[in-house]
Amino acid sequence: MVKKIGNDAIFKKSVTAKVIKSKKVSKIFNKDNKKQYKNFYKFSLISFIIIFSFFSLPNITKYFDENYFKNKTVINVSKKNFEIALNNKNAIIEEKSTNLEDVFDDIDIFLSDEQNTNTSRLSASTIEQLFKDTNYNLKTVKKTKLVNIGNNLDHLPIEMKNIENIKKRKNLFIQIVLPLIIEENTKIKLDRKKLFVILNKNSNSKSDVEWLKKKFKQYGVAKNDLSTLKIRMDEIPVSLAIAQAAKETGWGTSRFAQKGNALFGQWTWSGNGIKPAAADTNSKHKVASFKVLKASVKAYQRNINTHSSYRKFRKERAIQRDNHGKLNSLELVKYLDKYAETGIEYTKILSKIIKQNSLTDFDDVKILPTSKKIKNLI
Repeated sequence: MVKKIGNDAIFKKSVTAKVIKSKKVSKIFNKDNKKQYKNFYKFSLISFIIIFSFFSLPNITKYFDENYFKNKTVINVSKKNFEIALNNKNAIIEEKSTNLEDVFDDIDIFLSDEQNTNTSRLSASTIEQLFKDTNYNLKTVKKTKLVNIGNNLDHLPIEMKNIENIKKRKNLFIQIVLPLIIEENTKIKLDRKKLFVILNKNSNSKSDVEWLKKKFKQYGVAKNDLSTLKIRMDEIPVSLAIAQAAKETGWGTSRFAQKGNALFGQWTWSGNGIKPAAADTNSKHKVASFKVLKASVKAYQRNINTHSSYRKFRKERAIQRDNHGKLNSLELVKYLDKYAETGIEYTKILSKIIKQNSLTDFDDVKILPTSKKIKNLI
Protein backbone atom coordinates (compact mmCIF):
# COMPACT_ATOMS: atom_id res chain seq x y z
CA MET A 1 0.00 0.00 0.00
CA VAL A 2 2.83 2.38 0.90
CA LYS A 3 4.64 1.42 -2.28
CA LYS A 4 1.61 2.26 -4.40
CA ILE A 5 1.30 5.71 -2.80
CA GLY A 6 4.99 6.31 -3.50
CA ASN A 7 4.56 5.47 -7.19
CA ASP A 8 1.60 7.85 -7.48
CA ALA A 9 3.61 10.62 -5.90
CA ILE A 10 6.50 10.04 -8.27
CA PHE A 11 4.07 9.97 -11.24
CA LYS A 12 2.42 13.25 -10.17
CA LYS A 13 5.79 14.87 -9.68
CA SER A 14 6.90 13.76 -13.15
CA VAL A 15 3.72 15.11 -14.78
CA THR A 16 4.05 18.42 -12.96
CA ALA A 17 7.68 18.76 -14.15
CA LYS A 18 6.64 18.10 -17.75
CA VAL A 19 3.86 20.68 -17.56
CA ILE A 20 6.23 23.31 -16.19
CA LYS A 21 8.81 22.47 -18.83
CA SER A 22 6.15 22.67 -21.54
CA LYS A 23 5.02 26.08 -20.32
CA LYS A 24 8.61 27.34 -20.36
CA VAL A 25 9.16 26.08 -23.93
CA SER A 26 5.85 27.63 -25.02
CA LYS A 27 6.78 30.91 -23.40
CA ILE A 28 10.16 30.95 -25.13
CA PHE A 29 8.52 30.03 -28.45
CA ASN A 30 5.96 32.82 -28.08
CA LYS A 31 8.70 35.26 -27.23
CA ASP A 32 10.64 34.26 -30.37
CA ASN A 33 7.51 34.61 -32.47
CA LYS A 34 6.84 38.10 -31.15
CA LYS A 35 10.43 39.08 -31.88
CA GLN A 36 10.18 37.73 -35.45
CA TYR A 37 6.89 39.53 -36.05
CA LYS A 38 8.40 42.74 -34.70
CA ASN A 39 11.38 42.45 -37.03
CA PHE A 40 9.07 41.67 -39.94
CA TYR A 41 6.99 44.79 -39.27
CA LYS A 42 10.14 46.94 -39.01
CA PHE A 43 11.49 45.53 -42.28
CA SER A 44 8.15 46.06 -44.05
CA LEU A 45 7.87 49.65 -42.81
CA ILE A 46 11.42 50.52 -43.90
CA SER A 47 10.86 48.88 -47.31
CA PHE A 48 7.64 50.83 -47.80
CA ILE A 49 9.35 54.12 -46.93
CA ILE A 50 12.20 53.43 -49.38
CA ILE A 51 9.85 52.43 -52.21
CA PHE A 52 7.58 55.43 -51.56
CA SER A 53 10.57 57.80 -51.56
CA PHE A 54 11.87 56.28 -54.80
CA PHE A 55 8.59 56.85 -56.65
CA SER A 56 7.91 60.24 -55.07
CA LEU A 57 11.31 61.81 -55.73
CA PRO A 58 10.67 62.69 -59.45
CA ASN A 59 7.36 64.37 -58.55
CA ILE A 60 8.95 66.28 -55.69
CA THR A 61 11.79 67.43 -57.97
CA LYS A 62 9.29 68.46 -60.65
CA TYR A 63 7.27 70.42 -58.06
CA PHE A 64 10.31 72.41 -56.92
CA ASP A 65 11.43 72.99 -60.53
CA GLU A 66 8.04 74.35 -61.55
CA ASN A 67 7.36 76.42 -58.44
CA TYR A 68 10.77 77.67 -57.38
CA PHE A 69 13.11 77.45 -60.39
CA LYS A 70 10.67 78.11 -63.23
CA ASN A 71 11.69 81.72 -63.74
CA LYS A 72 15.37 81.13 -63.33
CA THR A 73 17.37 82.93 -66.05
CA VAL A 74 20.38 81.24 -67.60
CA ILE A 75 23.01 83.39 -69.27
CA ASN A 76 23.82 81.99 -72.69
CA VAL A 77 27.60 82.16 -72.53
CA SER A 78 27.89 79.65 -75.36
CA LYS A 79 26.69 82.25 -77.86
CA LYS A 80 29.31 84.71 -76.64
CA ASN A 81 32.14 82.18 -76.78
CA PHE A 82 31.04 81.11 -80.26
CA GLU A 83 32.19 84.52 -81.47
CA ILE A 84 35.49 84.44 -79.56
CA ALA A 85 36.39 81.04 -80.97
CA LEU A 86 35.19 81.96 -84.44
CA ASN A 87 37.52 84.95 -84.69
CA ASN A 88 40.48 83.20 -83.04
CA LYS A 89 40.86 86.00 -80.48
CA ASN A 90 41.99 83.71 -77.70
CA ALA A 91 42.17 80.02 -76.96
CA ILE A 92 39.35 79.13 -74.60
CA ILE A 93 40.41 76.51 -72.08
CA GLU A 94 37.24 75.70 -70.16
CA GLU A 95 37.47 71.97 -69.64
CA LYS A 96 39.99 69.19 -69.75
CA SER A 97 41.41 68.42 -73.21
CA THR A 98 39.77 71.47 -74.79
CA ASN A 99 41.10 74.15 -77.12
CA LEU A 100 38.42 76.02 -79.07
CA GLU A 101 40.77 78.38 -80.87
CA ASP A 102 40.48 76.77 -84.32
CA VAL A 103 37.11 75.05 -84.07
CA PHE A 104 35.39 77.22 -86.71
CA ASP A 105 38.27 77.60 -89.17
CA ASP A 106 36.44 75.56 -91.82
CA ILE A 107 33.21 77.54 -91.32
CA ASP A 108 34.26 81.19 -91.18
CA ILE A 109 34.68 81.30 -94.98
CA PHE A 110 30.89 81.02 -95.08
CA LEU A 111 30.33 84.09 -92.91
CA SER A 112 28.60 86.80 -94.87
CA ASP A 113 29.54 90.47 -94.97
CA GLU A 114 26.83 91.05 -97.54
CA GLN A 115 23.34 89.63 -97.53
CA ASN A 116 22.91 86.43 -99.54
CA THR A 117 25.81 86.91 -101.94
CA ASN A 118 26.89 84.62 -104.78
CA THR A 119 23.81 82.38 -104.75
CA SER A 120 20.28 82.82 -106.03
CA ARG A 121 17.17 82.88 -103.88
CA LEU A 122 14.20 80.91 -105.17
CA SER A 123 10.59 81.86 -104.58
CA ALA A 124 8.29 79.68 -102.50
CA SER A 125 6.27 78.65 -105.55
CA THR A 126 9.44 77.68 -107.46
CA ILE A 127 10.67 75.61 -104.52
CA GLU A 128 7.32 73.88 -104.17
CA GLN A 129 7.32 73.03 -107.87
CA LEU A 130 10.92 71.77 -107.62
CA PHE A 131 9.97 69.47 -104.76
CA LYS A 132 6.92 68.27 -106.67
CA ASP A 133 8.98 67.53 -109.80
CA THR A 134 11.49 65.50 -107.78
CA ASN A 135 8.74 63.70 -105.85
CA TYR A 136 10.02 65.14 -102.59
CA ASN A 137 7.37 65.25 -99.87
CA LEU A 138 7.44 64.50 -96.17
CA LYS A 139 4.98 61.58 -96.35
CA THR A 140 7.28 59.75 -98.76
CA VAL A 141 10.31 60.54 -96.59
CA LYS A 142 8.60 59.09 -93.51
CA LYS A 143 7.66 55.96 -95.45
CA THR A 144 10.96 55.32 -97.25
CA LYS A 145 13.23 56.84 -94.55
CA LEU A 146 15.29 58.40 -97.36
CA VAL A 147 15.87 61.99 -98.48
CA ASN A 148 17.65 63.35 -101.54
CA ILE A 149 20.27 65.90 -100.49
CA GLY A 150 20.27 67.08 -104.09
CA ASN A 151 17.29 69.18 -103.00
CA ASN A 152 19.53 71.32 -100.76
CA LEU A 153 18.81 75.05 -100.94
CA ASP A 154 21.03 77.99 -99.99
CA HIS A 155 18.28 80.34 -98.76
CA LEU A 156 14.77 80.37 -97.41
CA PRO A 157 12.09 81.91 -99.66
CA ILE A 158 11.08 85.49 -98.83
CA GLU A 159 7.39 84.52 -98.94
CA MET A 160 7.55 82.32 -95.82
CA LYS A 161 5.63 84.95 -93.83
CA ASN A 162 2.97 85.20 -96.51
CA ILE A 163 2.05 81.52 -96.31
CA GLU A 164 -1.08 81.82 -94.17
CA ASN A 165 -1.66 78.08 -93.85
CA ILE A 166 0.49 77.23 -90.82
CA LYS A 167 0.73 73.52 -91.68
CA LYS A 168 1.84 74.33 -95.22
CA ARG A 169 4.46 76.79 -93.92
CA LYS A 170 5.82 74.27 -91.42
CA ASN A 171 6.01 71.51 -94.05
CA LEU A 172 7.92 73.76 -96.45
CA PHE A 173 10.34 74.79 -93.71
CA ILE A 174 10.99 71.17 -92.73
CA GLN A 175 11.45 70.19 -96.38
CA ILE A 176 14.14 72.87 -96.73
CA VAL A 177 16.13 72.26 -93.53
CA LEU A 178 15.77 68.44 -93.36
CA PRO A 179 18.29 67.58 -96.13
CA LEU A 180 20.76 70.13 -94.74
CA ILE A 181 20.67 68.62 -91.24
CA ILE A 182 20.82 65.03 -92.48
CA GLU A 183 23.76 65.80 -94.79
CA GLU A 184 25.80 67.25 -91.92
CA ASN A 185 24.83 64.36 -89.65
CA THR A 186 25.90 61.90 -92.34
CA LYS A 187 29.32 63.52 -92.57
CA ILE A 188 29.71 63.18 -88.80
CA LYS A 189 28.48 59.59 -88.96
CA LEU A 190 31.07 58.68 -91.60
CA ASP A 191 33.82 60.45 -89.62
CA ARG A 192 32.78 58.53 -86.52
CA LYS A 193 32.99 55.22 -88.38
CA LYS A 194 36.46 56.11 -89.63
CA LEU A 195 37.52 57.07 -86.10
CA PHE A 196 36.54 53.65 -84.76
CA VAL A 197 38.37 51.92 -87.61
CA ILE A 198 41.52 53.85 -86.70
CA LEU A 199 41.09 53.07 -83.00
CA ASN A 200 40.89 49.35 -83.78
CA LYS A 201 44.14 49.36 -85.76
CA ASN A 202 47.38 48.14 -84.24
CA SER A 203 49.27 50.87 -86.04
CA ASN A 204 48.17 53.96 -87.95
CA SER A 205 49.28 55.24 -91.33
CA LYS A 206 50.51 58.77 -91.98
CA SER A 207 47.13 59.68 -93.50
CA ASP A 208 45.37 58.38 -90.37
CA VAL A 209 47.54 60.57 -88.15
CA GLU A 210 46.92 63.64 -90.34
CA TRP A 211 43.18 62.97 -90.36
CA LEU A 212 43.15 62.72 -86.56
CA LYS A 213 45.05 66.02 -86.25
CA LYS A 214 42.41 67.68 -88.41
CA LYS A 215 39.56 66.27 -86.31
CA PHE A 216 41.23 67.21 -83.01
CA LYS A 217 41.33 70.77 -84.34
CA GLN A 218 37.73 70.77 -85.62
CA TYR A 219 36.35 69.46 -82.34
CA GLY A 220 38.54 71.60 -80.09
CA VAL A 221 40.30 68.62 -78.51
CA ALA A 222 43.67 69.30 -76.89
CA LYS A 223 46.43 66.81 -76.03
CA ASN A 224 45.22 64.33 -78.67
CA ASP A 225 42.61 63.03 -76.26
CA LEU A 226 40.84 60.26 -78.22
CA SER A 227 38.19 59.62 -75.57
CA THR A 228 37.06 63.27 -75.72
CA LEU A 229 37.05 63.18 -79.53
CA LYS A 230 34.88 60.05 -79.52
CA ILE A 231 32.30 61.74 -77.28
CA ARG A 232 32.21 64.98 -79.28
CA MET A 233 32.19 63.43 -82.74
CA ASP A 234 28.55 62.41 -82.88
CA GLU A 235 25.27 63.41 -84.49
CA ILE A 236 22.55 65.69 -83.14
CA PRO A 237 19.09 64.09 -83.53
CA VAL A 238 17.30 65.45 -86.59
CA SER A 239 14.12 66.11 -84.60
CA LEU A 240 16.01 68.21 -82.08
CA ALA A 241 17.84 70.25 -84.74
CA ILE A 242 14.60 70.94 -86.64
CA ALA A 243 12.85 71.98 -83.41
CA GLN A 244 15.63 74.42 -82.53
CA ALA A 245 15.69 75.88 -86.04
CA ALA A 246 11.89 76.27 -85.92
CA LYS A 247 12.03 77.96 -82.52
CA GLU A 248 14.92 80.29 -83.36
CA THR A 249 13.49 81.40 -86.72
CA GLY A 250 9.71 81.26 -86.17
CA TRP A 251 9.50 78.49 -88.77
CA GLY A 252 11.67 80.42 -91.21
CA THR A 253 10.03 83.83 -90.90
CA SER A 254 12.55 85.72 -88.74
CA ARG A 255 14.66 88.56 -90.08
CA PHE A 256 17.85 86.71 -89.08
CA ALA A 257 16.87 83.66 -91.12
CA GLN A 258 15.66 85.65 -94.11
CA LYS A 259 18.55 88.09 -94.38
CA GLY A 260 21.41 86.13 -92.82
CA ASN A 261 20.58 82.43 -93.25
CA ALA A 262 20.80 82.15 -89.46
CA LEU A 263 18.81 79.10 -88.45
CA PHE A 264 20.08 78.79 -84.86
CA GLY A 265 20.55 82.33 -83.54
CA GLN A 266 24.27 82.24 -82.74
CA TRP A 267 25.75 85.57 -81.63
CA THR A 268 28.67 87.60 -83.00
CA TRP A 269 30.41 90.88 -82.09
CA SER A 270 32.06 91.37 -85.48
CA GLY A 271 30.59 93.01 -88.57
CA ASN A 272 29.21 89.72 -89.92
CA GLY A 273 25.83 89.81 -88.28
CA ILE A 274 22.42 91.40 -87.89
CA LYS A 275 21.57 93.67 -84.96
CA PRO A 276 18.49 92.50 -83.01
CA ALA A 277 15.75 95.14 -83.09
CA ALA A 278 14.94 94.67 -79.40
CA ALA A 279 18.57 94.70 -78.25
CA ASP A 280 19.66 97.12 -75.54
CA THR A 281 21.33 100.31 -76.84
CA ASN A 282 24.54 99.40 -74.99
CA SER A 283 24.56 95.88 -76.40
CA LYS A 284 27.05 95.29 -79.19
CA HIS A 285 26.17 91.72 -80.09
CA LYS A 286 24.63 90.67 -83.38
CA VAL A 287 23.19 87.44 -84.71
CA ALA A 288 25.81 85.77 -86.93
CA SER A 289 24.87 85.66 -90.60
CA PHE A 290 26.04 83.14 -93.18
CA LYS A 291 26.32 83.03 -96.96
CA VAL A 292 24.30 79.81 -97.11
CA LEU A 293 21.98 77.83 -94.83
CA LYS A 294 24.33 74.84 -94.77
CA ALA A 295 27.01 76.90 -93.01
CA SER A 296 24.55 77.80 -90.26
CA VAL A 297 23.80 74.10 -89.69
CA LYS A 298 27.50 73.22 -89.59
CA ALA A 299 28.27 76.02 -87.12
CA TYR A 300 25.37 74.94 -84.89
CA GLN A 301 26.50 71.33 -84.77
CA ARG A 302 30.10 72.31 -84.08
CA ASN A 303 28.95 74.58 -81.25
CA ILE A 304 26.86 71.85 -79.57
CA ASN A 305 29.66 69.32 -80.00
CA THR A 306 32.46 71.45 -78.54
CA HIS A 307 31.26 74.06 -76.06
CA SER A 308 31.47 73.32 -72.33
CA SER A 309 27.88 74.54 -71.82
CA TYR A 310 26.71 71.34 -73.50
CA ARG A 311 29.05 68.92 -71.74
CA LYS A 312 26.12 67.22 -69.97
CA PHE A 313 24.30 66.93 -73.30
CA ARG A 314 27.27 65.12 -74.82
CA LYS A 315 27.63 62.87 -71.77
CA GLU A 316 23.97 61.82 -71.96
CA ARG A 317 24.32 61.26 -75.70
CA ALA A 318 27.34 58.99 -75.13
CA ILE A 319 25.39 56.99 -72.53
CA GLN A 320 22.50 56.57 -74.97
CA ARG A 321 24.91 55.39 -77.67
CA ASP A 322 26.45 52.81 -75.36
CA ASN A 323 23.14 51.54 -74.00
CA HIS A 324 20.80 51.71 -76.99
CA GLY A 325 22.75 52.72 -80.08
CA LYS A 326 20.02 55.24 -80.94
CA LEU A 327 19.56 58.79 -79.67
CA ASN A 328 16.44 59.99 -77.85
CA SER A 329 15.86 63.67 -78.62
CA LEU A 330 13.13 64.05 -75.97
CA GLU A 331 15.66 63.07 -73.31
CA LEU A 332 18.60 64.96 -74.79
CA VAL A 333 16.61 68.20 -75.07
CA LYS A 334 16.59 68.45 -71.27
CA TYR A 335 20.32 69.19 -71.39
CA LEU A 336 20.00 72.25 -73.67
CA ASP A 337 18.72 74.62 -70.97
CA LYS A 338 21.84 76.78 -71.41
CA TYR A 339 21.16 77.41 -75.08
CA ALA A 340 18.68 80.20 -74.33
CA GLU A 341 18.22 82.71 -71.53
CA THR A 342 14.83 81.21 -70.60
CA GLY A 343 16.57 78.00 -69.51
CA ILE A 344 14.21 75.16 -68.59
CA GLU A 345 11.26 76.87 -70.28
CA TYR A 346 13.21 76.79 -73.54
CA THR A 347 13.65 73.01 -73.33
CA LYS A 348 9.95 72.56 -72.61
CA ILE A 349 9.05 74.53 -75.75
CA LEU A 350 11.41 72.41 -77.83
CA SER A 351 9.85 69.21 -76.46
CA LYS A 352 6.41 70.54 -77.37
CA ILE A 353 7.52 71.36 -80.92
CA ILE A 354 8.99 67.87 -81.36
CA LYS A 355 5.85 66.13 -80.10
CA GLN A 356 3.23 68.30 -81.81
CA ASN A 357 4.92 68.01 -85.20
CA SER A 358 5.95 64.33 -84.91
CA LEU A 359 9.56 65.29 -85.64
CA THR A 360 10.99 62.06 -84.24
CA ASP A 361 9.69 60.40 -87.43
CA PHE A 362 12.71 61.96 -89.15
CA ASP A 363 15.36 60.74 -86.70
CA ASP A 364 16.12 57.56 -88.66
CA VAL A 365 15.97 59.13 -92.13
CA LYS A 366 19.12 58.68 -94.25
CA ILE A 367 20.37 60.31 -97.43
CA LEU A 368 19.42 58.67 -100.71
CA PRO A 369 22.65 56.92 -101.78
CA THR A 370 23.85 57.58 -105.34
CA SER A 371 25.99 54.45 -105.51
CA LYS A 372 26.48 51.07 -103.83
CA LYS A 373 29.73 52.33 -102.31
CA ILE A 374 27.97 55.25 -100.59
CA LYS A 375 25.13 52.95 -99.53
CA ASN A 376 27.58 50.60 -97.80
CA LEU A 377 29.31 53.52 -96.08
CA ILE A 378 26.04 54.88 -94.71
